[in-house]
Amino acid sequence: MAESGTVFIVDDDPDIRDSLALLMESSGYKAKPYASGVEFLENENPGTAGCLLVDVQMPDMNGLELQHELGARHFRLPVIIMTGHGDIPIAVQAMKAGAVDFLEKPFDDDVLLDCVRRALERVASSADEAHIAREAEQRLSHLTERERQVLELIVAGKANKVIAYELSISPRTVEIHRSRVMEKMDAGNLADLVRMVLSIKS
Repeated sequence: MAESGTVFIVDDDPDIRDSLALLMESSGYKAKPYASGVEFLENENPGTAGCLLVDVQMPDMNGLELQHELGARHFRLPVIIMTGHGDIPIAVQAMKAGAVDFLEKPFDDDVLLDCVRRALERVASSADEAHIAREAEQRLSHLTERERQVLELIVAGKANKVIAYELSISPRTVEIHRSRVMEKMDAGNLADLVRMVLSIKS
């Protein structure tokens, strides 16, 4: 397997590291697991090619801190953030800082592999980004004012109950608006939605 097919796994849980490494290798990728961000930085250099799969909640250096350090050291690795329930605001921060995707645990193997494939195939050209932004703006224009309000709060990582409280509507109404927003924006998941909104604002 070419070096560009390497998936670097950074997670402090040995069972998760091992299972992810096994999944990557059984799917044709080269896997290099690390127990911490510090260990990764000590063993890899800015010329490293592939993609990075990193847990957001780790002791010493969390996923977001590792991502910032990668930027400071001029690593060009696409980063996929793995989050637990309730970590969505942190995942949004990570995407604002340049992460290409995030996954909520527990996640389906096929969903993870699709994220990895996209990350490894990613070609960050300004033309591509401009095209994504134009499409997102066009879809955004079809949202009602209330749907835009719900969208902003979704992307901010707010839960449905919190959105309902802030907008003085019922949680069920939020669910309906949320469903319409996902449909009108043609977003397959929350990460897609965040990526589109960030492309417009960038």
